[in-house]
Amino acid sequence: MKIVIIPGLTLPRVPESDLERIRRAANGAEVVVSDSRSALTDVVDADVVLGLVTRPMYLAAKKLRWVHAIASGVDSFLYDEFRLGEVTLTSEKGLVGEHLADHAFGLLLMLTRQLATALRLGPEAWNHRPAIRADEIELTGSTMGLFGFGGTGRAMARRAVAFGMHCIALDRDPVPGSPEVDGVMRPDDFDDFLARSDVVAICCPLTPETRGKFDARAFASMKSTATLVNVTRGEVMVEDDLVHALESGLIRGAALDVAPTEPLSAKSRLWALPEVVMTPHTAGASQFRTRRNLDRFVGNLERLQRGEELEGEIDKELGY
Repeated sequence: MKIVIIPGLTLPRVPESDLERIRRAANGAEVVVSDSRSALTDVVDADVVLGLVTRPMYLAAKKLRWVHAIASGVDSFLYDEFRLGEVTLTSEKGLVGEHLADHAFGLLLMLTRQLATALRLGPEAWNHRPAIRADEIELTGSTMGLFGFGGTGRAMARRAVAFGMHCIALDRDPVPGSPEVDGVMRPDDFDDFLARSDVVAICCPLTPETRGKFDARAFASMKSTATLVNVTRGEVMVEDDLVHALESGLIRGAALDVAPTEPLSAKSRLWALPEVVMTPHTAGASQFRTRRNLDRFVGNLERLQRGEELEGEIDKELGY
């Protein structure tokens, strides 16, 4: 067996100790750490790849059986040849919710507690204390709506309850609830879900079903006092419709780590809106992320040897 590792943003390097773990888990397999110059050649006779496989790489690979992504979102893999082919795809889905939820609440508090305003004003903030205080919001008793109730949605729910919030959730699949969410709403309940939520948190993957889901119609269904939070996929939102919703007061604000187009153009009107706080798609960072994903990959190598089902397998038709 040949295993090719292609480092990237979320897995910049693999320590030698982990390379040895990988060799042991695969019964002494050849392990090659590739780079952008050699990847196309290295994958030709690879059985397993840890990292992103582009379309030219996939077409060049002759023996490929399994790819493990180094990102939780796998939309970049779903070109037709890979999607329709027999190569198994796994990812770190379910492992990134904790740090995404931390980041989401950081952004939300920037708005609700007027932290962004205070930072923007600097020393001048002392001259605006009454106005800042008048705009501050306490989360206690408000409702957080979780659009998508996988690992990220569940991590968000745990934090929301700690802030004294109520939680509702919606998912396309009949997933179970949790101690924080009694029952999970279905797609037909989307308008009701939006109308009930004081904070709408997008916690879903990017799929053909979710792309552009938050459009003018969705924003019109939200409360005028609601805040949108998104730390998963920006393409779920329609930028012009979001800008209009904010400028016209259809919603109160937006806390975003992702944008519909990345990097977001400096000319985007989102930058100028005081009701918006943004970070540059950094919510996915954690000191624990590499370890969690490598542990899953090594565990899956052991399962592969035993002929067992792999953890984190992606349904390539559904996109998650």
